[in-house]
Amino acid sequence: MQNTSASGQRVGHLLAIGTILVWGLTFINSTIVLRTLSPVELLITRMVIGIAALAALRPRRLRLKKRAHELYLMGTGFFSVTLYFLLENTALTYTASSNVAVIVSTAPFFIAIFASLFLKEEKLSPLFFAGFVLAILGVGMVSFAGQKLQFNPLGDLLSLLTAVSWAIGTMFMRKLEKHDYPVMLVTRRMFEYGVLFAVPMLFILPTKGQASDLLKPEVLFNVLFLGVIASAVCYVTWMMAMKRVGVVRSGVYIYMIPVITMVGAAIILGDTISPLQIGGAALTMVGLFLSQWKKQRTRQPEARIEETTQYGG
Repeated sequence: MQNTSASGQRVGHLLAIGTILVWGLTFINSTIVLRTLSPVELLITRMVIGIAALAALRPRRLRLKKRAHELYLMGTGFFSVTLYFLLENTALTYTASSNVAVIVSTAPFFIAIFASLFLKEEKLSPLFFAGFVLAILGVGMVSFAGQKLQFNPLGDLLSLLTAVSWAIGTMFMRKLEKHDYPVMLVTRRMFEYGVLFAVPMLFILPTKGQASDLLKPEVLFNVLFLGVIASAVCYVTWMMAMKRVGVVRSGVYIYMIPVITMVGAAIILGDTISPLQIGGAALTMVGLFLSQWKKQRTRQPEARIEETTQYGG
């Protein structure tokens, strides 16, 4: 039951703000670690730490009601963990963290489109398409910002594919939402499959890190932050926030993630933020908010599985 008391509401908003602050900074943490580790090495290291943290928080085994549900978890693990973080990490080696944050934030558009095409769950309105056009224009502005008309699309294309990958993974997760599985146990199993599918890539993709590199303070701090705080603890705090203030009101904070990443990148990494980049980010967020407006007005504040796993940095 949603906590509607004044104190519960305040706690919920504080939890939501804290969670979004962490998720906004994860793009920066990953950028720092990728100076030492390869994208696939960071993916596996972060997920292994996340699995251990989730096991400590809830040391129970997930018992599935149907064998087919294992296939859904495998699909979610591949698309929402392995492919998602591999693409995101690789994108961060080619383009600015703020660019990645803005472009990946378009994932709800692709979720809505795929849900309409394959699950018949979404009815796309003219408002949705108007918002989508605005967001794509904003992404274009972010991509061209600072390029002096020399457009190198690789990093931004990988960021867009990251959003698409998350949307595909969400389709698998939605197959499980009606079965009331514990969120932390589902998340842990999802991470486990993510690692399982990522390990063979160590023998295919380039690697550069050594085991001793994990002991370097800069790497150790950021990897622990990504694995324990961002990948484990924040799933719990986000779930708690939604139970107190509802999905709609807590979801509004999601739009702050690219802003947090931009400010953090300027302060921590010394990135230069151009007016075109700021305008593009703002246009993308306006488009995203506009496309979700009707849905936000009609949805009930229920904490469902895909809501708690839809926003991870």
